Amino acid sequence: MKIGVIGSGYVGLVAAACFAEIGHDVICVDNDAEKLAALNAGAVPIHEKFLPELLQKHRGKRLNFSGSVHDAVRASAAIFIAVGTPQSETGEADLSYVEAVSRELAHALAEAKDDYKIIVEKSTVPVYTNAWIHRVMEQNGAPQGSFDVASNPEFLREGSAVTDFLYPDRIVAGADQERCAAIMRAIYEPLTSGEYQKRADAIPRPDAARVPAEIIVTSAKSAELIKHASNAFLAMKISFINAVANICESVGADVQQVREGIGADSRIGKRFLNPGIGYGGSCFPKDLKAFHAVAREFGSDFRLLDEVIRINEEQRQRFLRKIRATLWTLKGKRLAVLGLAFKGGTDDVRESPAIALVECLIKEGCSVVAYDPAAMDKSREVLNSSIIYAESSYAAAKDADAVLILTDWEEFGALDLERLKTALKFPIMIDGRNLYSPKRMAEAGFTYVSVGRPDVAPHKSAVKAPRA
Repeated sequence: MKIGVIGSGYVGLVAAACFAEIGHDVICVDNDAEKLAALNAGAVPIHEKFLPELLQKHRGKRLNFSGSVHDAVRASAAIFIAVGTPQSETGEADLSYVEAVSRELAHALAEAKDDYKIIVEKSTVPVYTNAWIHRVMEQNGAPQGSFDVASNPEFLREGSAVTDFLYPDRIVAGADQERCAAIMRAIYEPLTSGEYQKRADAIPRPDAARVPAEIIVTSAKSAELIKHASNAFLAMKISFINAVANICESVGADVQQVREGIGADSRIGKRFLNPGIGYGGSCFPKDLKAFHAVAREFGSDFRLLDEVIRINEEQRQRFLRKIRATLWTLKGKRLAVLGLAFKGGTDDVRESPAIALVECLIKEGCSVVAYDPAAMDKSREVLNSSIIYAESSYAAAKDADAVLILTDWEEFGALDLERLKTALKFPIMIDGRNLYSPKRMAEAGFTYVSVGRPDVAPHKSAVKAPRA
């Protein structure tokens, strides 16, 4: 099938590449001429596993880039809207980009005067957006009966977005007309039939992936609510385990053991029960506030969301207090920060708790030396220029008073502890992601502070004298 994707951000670019991968002919549209030139020249603007391979494989063949919405509409049977929906000052989603694209689509349909097409909202939007897109398009000249609007929310995790798309837990298609639903089923048929997963050149299947994929067809309003409700529930799990971790610290329990115990219940599960410095990124903070705004607009006092947000914000302050308690004073301290992205596997620093903590440390008078495998370039755009960027974890740790782990990159959980200890001025690690065992760190000669677990001091046999 011929598909248009409007927007080449995280969602749009991944969707376009993956649609091409499962056999569709795709035109990806963006109004940024510089970005289009870079994409056409082979650039990969985001750090995402398997995306470079897919772009190289399909660019100029099944996947083409264009600045023309009209060209994409004329060439496609389905057009996906994947533009940004940033948070407004009131917490609501800013739908101005969606509205602007809807007007362009309407003008293109009016001029095309050809076959029936479906418009698919892929961006994360509040309930009733589907109806508003339909209304705006008709008001701007799209012929009645020439199109339908569907909702197809994305459930992509940054860092594993390609495999999430190709091996999804579920595909949600919100369509109020069977004709529209049938096209949605046809688009995803390579995944729901298992055909793609059997291909010798398929992207490797993750462990425990559901094959074939399941498609859930709902009304448009239900699909729009599913996205916001899903993200709110996952954020709630993170805030819940962080609240439990705080109780564990108060009573001397180990949150990792508590997590194992409650996560073994199949009704709960262990995923997203990871204590730390809180959630961040482009989705959870924005989507919770947007969902809360929707609930408020329709007369529902969804106070649970307020508490989820409050706990998340408080978690960063609690971690800052841990740093102060461990180092006594912060002014003048040299700190090695490992991780700037909001999570491992991505270069995204939007709403990153690591960035927020670094900004606090700078205000406290600390000297910060930071390292992140992928996010340092984007961090330079948002952080104070006084921060020093290192080329490795060990370079960041050189002569530092302590090392802070703020992002859960795999490599940060596999450091050479002896080499790290040698680099540090004092063998102190404050771990905001619980990547290490307290027992192991004590045996390695570290003072180790983590989240929801008792602090440990180095075993006497492993203590080294601090450097002068």
